[in-house]
Amino acid sequence: MASTAAVPFWRSAGMTYISYSNICANLVRNCLKEPYKSEAISREKVHFSATKWVDGKPEKPTIRTDSPDE
Repeated sequence: MASTAAVPFWRSAGMTYISYSNICANLVRNCLKEPYKSEAISREKVHFSATKWVDGKPEKPTIRTDSPDE
């Protein structure tokens, strides 16, 4: 018989650990004072490239930049 007493609160709230940690990180960044706040927010941006494969060969990669503001 499994016990639910050891279930983390974020899991019992229906969240994943990633979403819980993102919320916590946003709260910490918003509590910082300048200039640390703007530095932390600038590191929050994500850059990645996605490449489609057609007939076993890669096409030209698409470079994306995502930030929480977009």
